[in-house]
Amino acid sequence: MRAPRTTLRRGLAAAAALPLLAVAATACGYGSEAKDDDAKPNVSAGGKKLSADTVKIGYFPNLTHATALVGIQEGLIAKELGGTTVKPSTFNAGPSEIEALNAGSIDIGFIGPSPSINGYAKSKGQSLRIIGGSASGGVKLVVDPKKIKTLDDLKGKKIATPQLGNTQDVAFLNWISEKGWKVDAQSGKGDVSVVRSDNKVTPDAFKSGSLDGAWVPEPTASKLVAEGGKVLLDESTLWPDDKFVITNIIVSQKFLSEHPDVVDAVLRGTVNTNKWINANPDEAKASANSALEKLSGKALPADVLDPAWKSIQITDDPLAATLQAQADHAVEAGLLEKPDLEGIYDLKPLNKILEAEGQPAVADAGLGAE
Repeated sequence: MRAPRTTLRRGLAAAAALPLLAVAATACGYGSEAKDDDAKPNVSAGGKKLSADTVKIGYFPNLTHATALVGIQEGLIAKELGGTTVKPSTFNAGPSEIEALNAGSIDIGFIGPSPSINGYAKSKGQSLRIIGGSASGGVKLVVDPKKIKTLDDLKGKKIATPQLGNTQDVAFLNWISEKGWKVDAQSGKGDVSVVRSDNKVTPDAFKSGSLDGAWVPEPTASKLVAEGGKVLLDESTLWPDDKFVITNIIVSQKFLSEHPDVVDAVLRGTVNTNKWINANPDEAKASANSALEKLSGKALPADVLDPAWKSIQITDDPLAATLQAQADHAVEAGLLEKPDLEGIYDLKPLNKILEAEGQPAVADAGLGAE
């Protein structure tokens, strides 16, 4: 499984959302669509306003968006913005967040690789830039141990993914293909039955026995384990260095051009947030769960929260090479027309901040803007 691959051939083979497939979603959304948040102080008292009165930030109420959850909850992003107000909104589907970005309803977003690729490709490279990373990992294959004991036992079974063409769906289709098995990508029929099931309903379907397993992000994976499931495969083990992008930071190209000082400030806030999360994992976990409770009305129980949190790596690095690999996998699955991703990244602002922090620069894998 860890043999060298020129296209980083495993895992979250994301890029899912084909230009025709506007249904592709990000990792795993919980909560309302485009819901405005009222977290902690969104304006630093007495701070000087930057070039924009407000910066509108979109994200998912989901652990893989921990940078946004914690950064907004703890005021770490607002602190860097002086008197410029943070206006947060939450989404539960990638296409909706991309539409909001294109419409100017948000300026900066935390989002998965599939909708990032799809949004960039559909706009012919005009809508967004990826300006930083946020999270890696947090995707697992969880199965009913009474029905499935080895990976080979998946043949003939019903395995859920969150949505046709989404990040995990393409990853699973790619894994199936590399096993030498055949599945029709659109219908999900073949040697394995790929069942597209919303993450909100998958745990109940699994508990009822109508699903034999699922290839899903956290915290859905840990919810399945709490229902008696067993982790048969952690997708991170299929990638070089056990890392692959699950959440990016994107920005409207218009906003980046008109308000670079605000973008810089938000990035300083995310870098500081990521540093704090990694230095204080227990406090950060509690903060993220508190934010989730405010947004969705329900906190995650410890038997779900603890294993889910451990499997997600918080990082400033967008892991650009894995984004290209994910796009390649979606093309191979027939779910995406080959996109031109040149220019999708602008990591210059982030790298200036990292340099000032004494940290190494991150790479754009040859996909950077001029």
